[in-house]
Amino acid sequence: MDPIRIAIVGIGKIARDQHVPAIRGNSAFSLAATVSPHDAGLDGVPHHASLDALLAEGPAVDAIALCTPPQVRYDLAAQALAKGIHLFLEKPPGATLAEVEALKNQANKVGVSLFAAWHSRFAAGVAPARAWLAERRIDKVSIVWREDVRVWHPGQAWIWQPGGLGVFDPGINALSIVTHILPRPFFLKDATLTLPQNRAAPIAADLLFRDTAGAPIHMDLDWRQTGPQSWDIIVETDAGTLKLAQGGAVLHVPSGTEHGEDVEYAGLYARFATLIRGGRSDVDTAPLRLVADAFLRGTRQTTDPFHD
Repeated sequence: MDPIRIAIVGIGKIARDQHVPAIRGNSAFSLAATVSPHDAGLDGVPHHASLDALLAEGPAVDAIALCTPPQVRYDLAAQALAKGIHLFLEKPPGATLAEVEALKNQANKVGVSLFAAWHSRFAAGVAPARAWLAERRIDKVSIVWREDVRVWHPGQAWIWQPGGLGVFDPGINALSIVTHILPRPFFLKDATLTLPQNRAAPIAADLLFRDTAGAPIHMDLDWRQTGPQSWDIIVETDAGTLKLAQGGAVLHVPSGTEHGEDVEYAGLYARFATLIRGGRSDVDTAPLRLVADAFLRGTRQTTDPFHD
């Protein structure tokens, strides 16, 4: 079959570091173009300053990977879907749940594939963790996701604005894993969101969830950690303790430890190709819904101003 001609809209750090190598490493795709109003694009790849220009002037594309900040994503996504173009949404899939639902309905109506891509679900330890937990009784879950925002998001003003999620931008990665590996759904009971005095989004959060059988799930998010970073999920069960470390890359269970290569974005693009070839979509909003619930139900407290 002919390769799927794909364009990347939003050619920032995540696109260059992850999307471009994953696309070039997958023979199901050919990188046809890039779009960004603030970037010159990639050597040897046609580039446009806007999606309007790409759609008007070409080259023709079958699919788009949308890597812009979530606040501006809906209009671009709706424009692409209206042209019958398959769509890959970098996480989070939208600024609101209603936006994503509207895109899902539009994709179904047009008959193209829409993929809400949760890259952390493709970390090496996640699939075996899901299989190991499937038949276990879950007693308690602890999520510690602490990192240094100055290292991972330097100068990114949009992430502190409404719709940018703040510390939930990395935190939603943890939620994408936990919603995938736990055998029962869970929901928010209480949350405290800590916002810098000069920012609209939280720099830290403490959350308590409960699954439908009553097991507590505690989540500790903080963007102020320096030194070693913490991306850990610990699940206590009737058969011992499971730990996913390094963002899901390393799995510890009572019988031993598993390590794996970083194949998250390779896995995403393999999944996207399968969806397109099969005429299907994959739009799971569970992680975004839990974040929305935190903003809906959480108590807000202020802390010192944050400056890059």
